[in-house]
This record gives sequence, C-alpha cells and structure tokens, in this order.
Amino acid sequence: MMQAVLILPGQGAQFEGMGRDWAEAFPVARATWEEADRVLGFSLSAACWQGGDQVNRTDIAQPGIFTTGVAILRVLEEKGFDRTQVPFAAGLSLGEYTALWAAGAMDFAAGLRLVRLRGEAMQAAAESIPSGMTSLMGATEEQAQSLAEAGAAHGICQVANLNAPGQVIVSGELAALDEVERVAKDHGVRRTRRLVVAGGFHSECMRPAAEALRKALEATPLKPAVIPVVSNVTAQPSRDPAQLADQLATQVCAPVLWERSMRWIRETGAPSSPLLEPGPGSVLAGLMGKIDPEASVIRMEKPADMEALPA
Repeated sequence: MMQAVLILPGQGAQFEGMGRDWAEAFPVARATWEEADRVLGFSLSAACWQGGDQVNRTDIAQPGIFTTGVAILRVLEEKGFDRTQVPFAAGLSLGEYTALWAAGAMDFAAGLRLVRLRGEAMQAAAESIPSGMTSLMGATEEQAQSLAEAGAAHGICQVANLNAPGQVIVSGELAALDEVERVAKDHGVRRTRRLVVAGGFHSECMRPAAEALRKALEATPLKPAVIPVVSNVTAQPSRDPAQLADQLATQVCAPVLWERSMRWIRETGAPSSPLLEPGPGSVLAGLMGKIDPEASVIRMEKPADMEALPA
C-alpha cells in the first residue's frame, strides 16, 4: 500500500455516530472502542454513538475523535498500511495526539487518558472564563493580528488558528471578541462569525488547562517518535520526546500553525507524497484545497473509502 503523509483532524470534526460504521465492519475497530470504554471507565462509545449533542462536549469529542482515528488506522494496518514508513504525520490541535500515536510516541491507553484530561481541563477553563472564538472570513494573518490587538484592550484576545488562506480565527474573552467584531470592517475584514465552541481555545483563557496537561505529560513520558511529527506550534518536524511533550502543553494556549505546517510538508518535507486523512470527517481535505489545490488527499471517512486506496 502506498505510504502517504498522515493528517489527523481536530475538534470540530466530531459528529454523532462517528466511528460506529468502522466498529460494525471490522473487529479491530470494535476492539479499539471497547478498549477505550475500559480505559476511561465509562462508555465513550455510547456517548459518541447514542448520546445526541453529548458528542460535542469538549471532554467527549476529544477522546472520541482520537479513538475514531486510531480505530481507522488499525483497520488500515490489517490491510497492509505500515505507519512506521509514513514520511511525516501531523494533526490539527487535538489531532496531534493521534499523529503521535501513529508515530509510536505514545500507546493508545496513555494517549486516550491524556486527551480525556485535556478535554476535561479545557471544558473547565471554558466554564471559568466566559470566552469564545471568532472566524475572520478572508482575513490575512496581519489583519487578524491587528484585530487581536484591538480586542486585547477589552480582555484576552489572540490569533488562535491560521488554518488556510482566508481561514483565520481569533480567540479570547467575550468582551474582546465583541470589540473584534465591531471594528472588523475598519481593518478590512468584511465578515466575521462567532463559532459555536465551549470557550477561547488556543488563547491564554486556557492557561489552567495547559498547566494541568503539562503535569500529566510529565507523568506520562513519551517515547521517541518512529516518524517525524510536524508540530502545530513550530510548523517543523520532531522525533524528540521531550520536545514533543513540551509542544503538546504549549499548543493549548498557542496559535495552530496549520497552513504553515502543510506548506512545509508540501514544499520541503514530502512534496510528491499524497496525504491520507483518517476520519472523522474531511475537514483537513477541505483546508488543503485552499492551501495547495494540487495536493492529492485520500479521505478515509467510511469503510467504503478503502476501495479508493492505491495499491
């Protein structure tokens, strides 16, 4: 099976029932969900498959997306996919944990406990500080930075996601976001949209979550990555476990440099390799269409997608 750069989705890709079709079709996927239920001590599968809007809670969505990605990759491995031969792996925010599992830097149970703690800590931080995120339609990085500085006069406000050309998000306290939206047109940004999220992710609003995660990472040593993982924080690859762990803690309050990461992969890291996106969803394929329309992205959302895999 052709080896492709792995790109793993983050929070926002979740939906009720994610991963269920894989679990029904493949014993190894079903066993992955059963293992998740045992490790966490509650039925994550029921929360994701039959829990209605529960799947959108940060503390459910994060372990659910991680488990879905691992289950799909385990199915692909049974079919001949060798993740140790992948040129690079990268994950958007939460997806970095799935990338690190794929790279052999953490085992499934350890990764699952970390993402569950991460989700709980981010949910708690969101509940303690009224905060949110605003998408700036068509904005440049410079416009976003200028707007974040305007908002910062009214509270925490930072550029949070540089996902793709025109897909830029700022994050912070609600009063700061109100100001960003009020003055956006003065900065050349015609449209803004307040996102439906629990809080101000990838900003200093999440500092308590970052500290909790750093302590958990100190107690869960990572292993050297077998394949390089391109970090959200630096847009550069690393295999070093100490560096990878530090970047996981840092990224909770730092901007996600997804466009930069993908440009590095496409221009320097593995320009001729296709990209493989094991679901849920196909958010990253959509972003790649804006970053580099020439890139080949293999979507792996549902079992039927396996028919499209190159030999």
